[in-house]
This record gives sequence, structure tokens and C-alpha cells, in this order.
Amino acid sequence: MAVIGEPSSVKLICGMICADAGLMDRARRRLVEWYGPADIVSETYPFDFTHYYDDPMGCPLFRGFLAFERLIDPGRLAEIKIATNELEDRFAEDVRLGKETWAGPAPPPSRPVNLDPGYVALSKLILASMKDFSHRIYLQGGVYAEVTLQYRDGWRALPWTFPDYASGRYDEFFTQTRETLHRQVREEAK
Repeated sequence: MAVIGEPSSVKLICGMICADAGLMDRARRRLVEWYGPADIVSETYPFDFTHYYDDPMGCPLFRGFLAFERLIDPGRLAEIKIATNELEDRFAEDVRLGKETWAGPAPPPSRPVNLDPGYVALSKLILASMKDFSHRIYLQGGVYAEVTLQYRDGWRALPWTFPDYASGRYDEFFTQTRETLHRQVREEAK
């Protein structure tokens, strides 16, 4: 019989999509307040593989990522996705009411920032979603999770992997995050 064990710690990440660099920075700061210091921050990339978000978010869009220093239990992903959705709603309301400045395309969009939490484990990148699909597994509270990339001698896309993730554009960030996780796990084991 298998022995029940605790899951390995993972590295929390959050992807951000926004048309306003200033608002993306403010979202990044709020996430750091909640989840602790970010030890890896990606460059800002053009978000140009799809126009899916243009209507609710404006155009052109940009994507960035951050990885948090403190490792987490992967069981927290649903709670974190719910919290980031609430933060998105707060930013949308504050932009609408003029409490948050908006320097993106006019008029301010209905969804000024998109926050996509997930985690990097040694063998995979997991992303949270509020949408069910054939390859997603229900967690709790309306949150699903999917393996977006596998790690086997490099990052490998799966049939459902979003085109921007499948392109390899973000591999350097995910590799650096994975290497940092590996180092942290070794240090925890000492």
C-alpha cells in the first residue's frame, strides 16, 4: 500500500497581462505585499500571440511574470487564484472610479489587468483557471488547474498549451525559476 506523504514545496509564480505598464507595476507591488518578495521578475514581453483579450483589456498588451521567494504548498493554488481574481476586480473598480490612474489606451478597459497565478515544480508548470476543460482538474472554489508545460531536458508544450507558452518565449524565466526552486529545495533538505 502507498504511504501518504506531504507534497513537495513549489515556487509560486504569477503572470500579468496589461496595456498600462504603471498599473502592471502596481499589481506586482500588491502581489509582493500578499505573497512576499519576488526573487525573479521577467522582462516585459509583447502579448501578441492572440487578440482574445483585446476587447476587455485594450491593445497593445504586454505580459510579465514574477516568481516569489517563499515556497508554497501546491494545495494553496485555488485560494491564491480566488484572491488574484478579487484583486483584478478591485483594480477594475478603482480604474473605473478614477482611484487608480490608467495610462493605457482610452477609454479604460473593463478588465485593466489579468493575473494568472500558478507554480513551477521541478517537473512542470501548473496554471490555475476558472474555466473547466477536458485537460483541467477541479481543485475547489470554482478553480481548476492544468499542466501547461512539462520539464524533461527543457520545457515541453502539450496539445493544449497556450501558444505564447508553447513558443519558448518565456522558457528563460521558467528555467531560472526552476533552478532557483531546485536550489531552495536542496537547502530545505539540509
